[in-house]
Amino acid sequence: MSISIQGIKQKAFIIDEKDSLCKKLSMLIEGHCTIGVKEAIKKYGYTEQRYYQLLKQYNQGGAGALTDKKRGSDKQPVRTQEAVNQTIRLRFLDPFASAGVISQKLKQIGYNVSRRSVERTITDYGLQKKRIR
Repeated sequence: MSISIQGIKQKAFIIDEKDSLCKKLSMLIEGHCTIGVKEAIKKYGYTEQRYYQLLKQYNQGGAGALTDKKRGSDKQPVRTQEAVNQTIRLRFLDPFASAGVISQKLKQIGYNVSRRSVERTITDYGLQKKRIR
């Protein structure tokens, strides 16, 4: 899908719907200069609040401030695949060891994994102890 900006000479400038930077910038230009804010937010599918947030970002940092940022945490995950593998290995070596004990053993061999992370791994892989009645 694409967005069309109509010019004076009845020529259209086509913007790809997936290009978020161009979409935001075009909305701001049209909202500010030609069709007005209400029509622009209707055309581009944004809310009025978001329009003014983008306008503020543009005024503070130019077009570069409108680019989409990477989502998610910047921190590296503690439960790496290697740490998960070691947790599973330690669980199979000693099936009756608690999550706290496994966490301590992991710390001794160089993995900084909390007790709660060990518990999550045990639950995710179905390694809980079988209760005997």
